[in-house]
Amino acid sequence: MEQQPAVGCDTHVAVRVRAQAGLVRVRIFLEPFDEGVRPDKAFTDVFDGPLSLPDGRLVVGDVMGESRFVKLLGNPGRRRVRVTVDEPGWTACAIDVCVSPVLT
Repeated sequence: MEQQPAVGCDTHVAVRVRAQAGLVRVRIFLEPFDEGVRPDKAFTDVFDGPLSLPDGRLVVGDVMGESRFVKLLGNPGRRRVRVTVDEPGWTACAIDVCVSPVLT
């Protein structure tokens, strides 16, 4: 069975990274992007699709439940989320998450 770099459903995305072997940098970007820091164009897309955020929060954490970051995005609803990584698969150590405004 092929190991995908990311899998998603209506409310969650799981991204394969170098779990528990070192720090993984996660950056969250809200569209439209500011003129300053932007997502890394050299990264590879591993997920691009709508996610339901029923309470308007984006939660980033590890599968073991040892760390968790919560970002309040505003109104609840479905948003297009694009996840890119520096290296797809078990060696990924940097993730950019791009979140669109609420979809209508």
